[in-house]
Amino acid sequence: MAAFDTDTFLVREHVGFMKLHEAYDLLSADGKIIGTAVERASGWKKLLKLFVNKQMLGFTVEILNEQQQVLLTITRPFTILRSVVSVFDANATKIGYFRQHLLSLGGAFDVHDAQDKKIALLKGDWKGWNFKFTDDSGQEIGTVGRQWGGIAKELFTNADNYVVHIERSKVTDVKQVQLMLAAALCIDMVLKEHDG
Repeated sequence: MAAFDTDTFLVREHVGFMKLHEAYDLLSADGKIIGTAVERASGWKKLLKLFVNKQMLGFTVEILNEQQQVLLTITRPFTILRSVVSVFDANATKIGYFRQHLLSLGGAFDVHDAQDKKIALLKGDWKGWNFKFTDDSGQEIGTVGRQWGGIAKELFTNADNYVVHIERSKVTDVKQVQLMLAAALCIDMVLKEHDG
């Protein structure tokens, strides 16, 4: 199965004591690993994370297939108030970006394609870990959350794991699927990383 052919992605964060870079396994609904997402950080930047709020630091995350080939690259420069995160394909061509809302209860991103067209809003609820993708008409086109009732439920006992579901009947363009998955991965790095 190609990494973006599924409609449900299980995201399992790698955990470790004093973790200085982010890493995630991407699994299909049946628990098969279909890729990984790994933050690329220099030694000085890893050290900087011990002293600076991680939500302000820039980052580069690569989504890799099982052969360790780069499928997507997600980047954000240093930021103070509002994140703008860019997404590039395997050929280093920008496929889109998302912009964090400055004031939003639960957190939110506008997701745009490379032509600057808004394709989705990703917005969290006030409790903080249930997110919905909606299109311009307000119709739900995907979700991100902690609840998983499928076969691989036993993989999701840890609070750092979550499920991304995309309505493939409504989102047929693979680049939009890639942008939505990238936005979901960045919830944790942009909105949820309070530990230093």
